[in-house]
Amino acid sequence: MDPLSTKFAALADPTRRAILARLVLGETSVTELAEPFAMSMPAVSKHLKVLEHAGLVTRGRAAQWRPCKIEPAALREVDDWLESYRRFWEAGLDRLEEYLGGLQAKETSAASKPGKPKHRKTTKRASPRK
Repeated sequence: MDPLSTKFAALADPTRRAILARLVLGETSVTELAEPFAMSMPAVSKHLKVLEHAGLVTRGRAAQWRPCKIEPAALREVDDWLESYRRFWEAGLDRLEEYLGGLQAKETSAASKPGKPKHRKTTKRASPRK
């Protein structure tokens, strides 16, 4: 699997995204990362291994403490890939906004011009039975 696909696969899981969200606040231990999750330490470690394999997280070693930290540079590749799509959608939305503004201006202009009064449809009333 290519590196970008590996990153997206790692980001596909909500638990791993939550781990990354916590790591944005700073380095922490696996034990602290596991606290908010209803899962075993081995399960959290498996999630961390997936994130490490994708290059999104690194684990250090300081005596008994194994701090985990996010690797922001690894997310840059994901952001770069998304940027072209962001530009595409923003350009499309800008064109839509311009088009809708033009329609709104035409409606406002048409409403302010005096014209023929609009006729209301009249409905035939049934004649009373005799």
